[in-house]
Amino acid sequence: MILAGLSASCISAFAGDTSSRPYTQPRGSPSDGISKPAHGLPSAHTEIDTEHIFGFSMGSDIGKPGEIEVEFENVGAFGKRSGTYAAWAGLNQAKFTLSDNFRIAPGFALSGQHINGIPGMADHRDVAFSGAALELRYKLVDRAVAPFGLTLHAQPGWGRIDDGSGMPIEQYGGEFAALFDRELVKDRVFAAFNVWYATGATREIATNLWRHDSEMQLQAAMSYAVRPELVLGLGARYARAYDGGGLDRFAGDAVFAGPTFSYAISKEIGISGTWQMQVAGRAIGDHRSLNLDQFERHQALLRLNLHF
Repeated sequence: MILAGLSASCISAFAGDTSSRPYTQPRGSPSDGISKPAHGLPSAHTEIDTEHIFGFSMGSDIGKPGEIEVEFENVGAFGKRSGTYAAWAGLNQAKFTLSDNFRIAPGFALSGQHINGIPGMADHRDVAFSGAALELRYKLVDRAVAPFGLTLHAQPGWGRIDDGSGMPIEQYGGEFAALFDRELVKDRVFAAFNVWYATGATREIATNLWRHDSEMQLQAAMSYAVRPELVLGLGARYARAYDGGGLDRFAGDAVFAGPTFSYAISKEIGISGTWQMQVAGRAIGDHRSLNLDQFERHQALLRLNLHF
């Protein structure tokens, strides 16, 4: 998945073509953001930050002015139609909230693969520095004063290792998103809807050939605050992969779904994540069930957020 490759090697998702996945992706402040007393909840706790309570999907919150946050985001992709396939991409970011509406987050990416016996892919096992990215977020609508929240996301990036195959590349790309969320029940039930677009140009070092890819995703999730520090939910994503940087030639699609969680260990430390399975999909020219050309059987996410 371009979005996950983008998010994690320049890094929100491992759902793209494993042979040419533009790098930049997924993400912001933790779901354990704590700010003001929550209605109907113990006074020791405060309002939930929605950014990371939805798994791969993102809430509109970006933190408070002057807040500094360090995030370690890890995305894993597992399973092809045959052989052994496991890939990992980690994006490490420092996030600076400069105002009520604007945040920047420079970061660098690492990736690793364990590939054996996959048709069309070279056997490979390695961990390496894979790229860098700069995330920019602007909160256009504040859910505290409007019926919903909306934050715009842009993340240009550069990559030197393909997250999916582990092969050396030169890659330039970016991802763009509109992040909507809404509080359905005060301090209890939250919903999010995201529209993601990723594009990139990749030069394969071995052949010196350039290729262009792009991806579109629609994401939705709902979460319930079991306790102020523990939020559980369910997320789903529909991803479409294309040859060409402008959604030119449709290559295949996939639907992923799975449970999500977010847990505030303390006011300064939070963890969140999800495990999603491909439940439907099809690659162009392949009539078998599921799309295991551009995507994987399973995709997982685990984040650690530190607030300062």
